[in-house]
Amino acid sequence: EALYQFHGQPFVHETKLQELSVYAANQGFRGFKSMYKKYIESLKAQAGTVYVDNVTNFTGQPLELNAGDWDATDLGVYRRNGFADELACPHPIMPVERLVNIDTGEERLKLAYNKGFGWRTLVADKAVTSSAQKIISLASHGIAVNSETARPMVRYLADLENENMMSIPERHSVGRLGYIRGHGFSPYVAGLEFDGDANFRHMFRAVQSRGLVSSWLSAAQYMRRHSDAAKILLAASFASALVEPMGALPFFCHVWGIDSGTGKTVGLMLAASVWGNPAIGEYIQTFNGTVVGHEKTAAFLNNLPLILDELQLSRDGRGNLNFDVYKLAQGVGRTRGNRNGGVDMTPRWANCIITSGESPIVDQHAGAGAVNRVISVEVEAVNPVVTADSGNSLATTMRENYGFAGYTFVQELYGDPDTVEDVKARVGALIRALSRGNTTEKQAASAALVVAADELACRWIFDGEEQPITVEEIGKYLATKESVSAGKRGYEWLCDWVSQNANRFDGTFTQGEIYGDIDGNTAYIIRKVFDDAVKAAGFSPKSLLSYLRSAGLIFVREKGFTKPKRLGKTVTECIWLKLPQMWYDDTGEDVEPLQENI
Repeated sequence: EALYQFHGQPFVHETKLQELSVYAANQGFRGFKSMYKKYIESLKAQAGTVYVDNVTNFTGQPLELNAGDWDATDLGVYRRNGFADELACPHPIMPVERLVNIDTGEERLKLAYNKGFGWRTLVADKAVTSSAQKIISLASHGIAVNSETARPMVRYLADLENENMMSIPERHSVGRLGYIRGHGFSPYVAGLEFDGDANFRHMFRAVQSRGLVSSWLSAAQYMRRHSDAAKILLAASFASALVEPMGALPFFCHVWGIDSGTGKTVGLMLAASVWGNPAIGEYIQTFNGTVVGHEKTAAFLNNLPLILDELQLSRDGRGNLNFDVYKLAQGVGRTRGNRNGGVDMTPRWANCIITSGESPIVDQHAGAGAVNRVISVEVEAVNPVVTADSGNSLATTMRENYGFAGYTFVQELYGDPDTVEDVKARVGALIRALSRGNTTEKQAASAALVVAADELACRWIFDGEEQPITVEEIGKYLATKESVSAGKRGYEWLCDWVSQNANRFDGTFTQGEIYGDIDGNTAYIIRKVFDDAVKAAGFSPKSLLSYLRSAGLIFVREKGFTKPKRLGKTVTECIWLKLPQMWYDDTGEDVEPLQENI
């Protein structure tokens, strides 16, 4: 007992141990050192505390660990190897936590290290700390490891972890936000550690609360009462948390308007302030990124809304939009291989993507699936999200007060198992009500989530002081069945294209190539010309032809899509396209179309 009092002073402890060993031998007892180790082991068994004769001895260390045969002091980490000292690290370093990822089961190691200016921590993959080649990458974080010390460093960390299996605490970790089955909603789970991509750490920290609830409520209520767009954006933010428990697909809520100063960005800040810091670059991101970057961000947010500002940043030098709604609306990223011959985990998400821009996010050439996944909200100068007078003050209020509503919403949603089932029933009723109008089922499903989320927010967040958005109000912003149909939009574009190139369908045209012929209300388009033009416009030639045939808008043989037509002296396979029922004669007056004898 007297000797163990010096265990925190290695030099004094060793001196006293030698003195007592010699004294015991002089008294005829030569097993003092082994008996002392047994004494320490008995103390460890009794109290569960680390009682060893060689422990880490770093000033201010987070833990005291059994160092085995390593000398771990403020002078560094060494070990006697033959007649020389083997250096693992010239400064204090030690494992302090094991982090087990809830989603993947992968284990990471939290390291604490001190280079003389205070302790810092770093979470590293076990694949890194277990490899002499990979552990060198920790040098970029300030750990003094190089090609000479890499192998001893790996051995030292492994020895400390193995010797202190029960002393190093183990915690659950997560690399994303959103619902985690059996645990709760990240980041609102106590004791849950973030171990994801370091690039997302700032966004993880942005999801927090700050300021006053009352100040945020006042700003949110003011915007809801003055703008349908603000009400929809706020409801879409809450609806993001409903996508997964309702078994729904991700969808877009896009607010756009060509006029500047209509408060589109302030509207996005309102949506972001539900969950965290709404400053641009904190929670809100921009379209100035790659497809992979957007996928990874969506997978990290998981059930929280992905909010992207300034759609025009994704246009190329020719003004073409380089953003594909399908990439995010599917909720699944691209499967990618890795250097080990396997595949990386496929990123997944189930949320709402809230966006803004000066133009619609889907154009005339977009597929039906893309149009179906977007609730498009146009704002104008006469009906802005917020006025210029109030925009700055509202933005300031939300930058200083945020993060309360999202926490309350998910606590209410998952607090009682019956709540999710009740919401499912309500969403089903809303889908049926919305489907009675002239919209598609997918548009109705997305809109139902928005309406249901607004009803819940009015009850849980605004204490019944606000009126939720109605089926009729959201219905004004939903795409009609006709506008969703890619075939119908393709036919309309094709008729416009024929009119635009009418001179190339005239038999008297002598310069450049001809596209076919027009006779009455039928346009005869050379098949190759048709395919090239349709592809250039972003449509699928075969899909469009299939639609035209099923809709009776082309004359065809029993099989196929073309019929022969004499153009000049040559018979050519052409698409026989029925033009709209009203055509024009040479005078420009509306006349009845000529009838073809087929």
